[in-house]
Amino acid sequence: MIERVHLSIVHEVDRLGSLTAAAGALCLTQSALSHTVRKLEEQLGTRLWFREGRRLRPTQAGQHLLAVAKRILPQLTLAEERMRQFAEGERGTLRIGMECHPCYQWLLKVVSPYLARWPDVDVDVKQKFQFGGIGALFGYEIDLLVTPDPLYKSGLRYEPVFDYEQVLVVNRAHPLAGVAYVKPKQLTNEVLVTYPVAIERLDVYNQFLMPAGITPRRHKTIETTDIMLQMVASGRGVAALPRWLVDEYADAMDIVPVRMGRHGIAKQIFLGARETDIDLDYLAAFIVLARATQRER
Repeated sequence: MIERVHLSIVHEVDRLGSLTAAAGALCLTQSALSHTVRKLEEQLGTRLWFREGRRLRPTQAGQHLLAVAKRILPQLTLAEERMRQFAEGERGTLRIGMECHPCYQWLLKVVSPYLARWPDVDVDVKQKFQFGGIGALFGYEIDLLVTPDPLYKSGLRYEPVFDYEQVLVVNRAHPLAGVAYVKPKQLTNEVLVTYPVAIERLDVYNQFLMPAGITPRRHKTIETTDIMLQMVASGRGVAALPRWLVDEYADAMDIVPVRMGRHGIAKQIFLGARETDIDLDYLAAFIVLARATQRER
């Protein structure tokens, strides 16, 4: 029978490359770990590793067991932590992953009142999952995913939080600043500033420029919203951002929003979670508060 210790051994050997290092990480003697491995391989009737130089590499059977370990161990760890929280009257940490660069400022406005209302819950925002959070949800590395582009998968549920319009941001003195709406061909001579995201996931490309067969004169990427808007305000490019975000900066910077296309680009922000967790009181409360916070804007 495959037990948790077996999965832990497979995981640590893959991470560290040797039985000796894995034994140290698991607080086992090397002889005890080697004995456990031999017994498991005898039980399974197949080898789990082969030696490649000084490092152990998984066999095909070992690769399969490693995939199982990477999927199961985080779930077991989370389950144990949740049981401890229930036993001690705690609720632990709500881990939020971001697939929306400009949503960080909005999230701060939700987190502050949430922490006040839920003093026994901590919040951890994990931005390393930007534009790739589905795997983090399935891997139990985050509990909520903030995204404008939900990928619907079995076992996940997305709750819409608020609607917004994606607009073009230009300098107040820019020729496009006074138009009712901008057409794709009007960006052919512009420097388009975006977040460092794959083009196919940028609305300004996939919903505006690419359908018209248009590309900007130059595409420049910048990671931070503040610097991006400073570039636009100084006349060094144009950008595409949510209207609500542009409105927040418009009083302090020489920037204005312009509708993209006659009918604009309508978007939504969603909060995604595992179906098994969506009804947890502190998680559901965050979704309710997120909706209320946006309505108050």
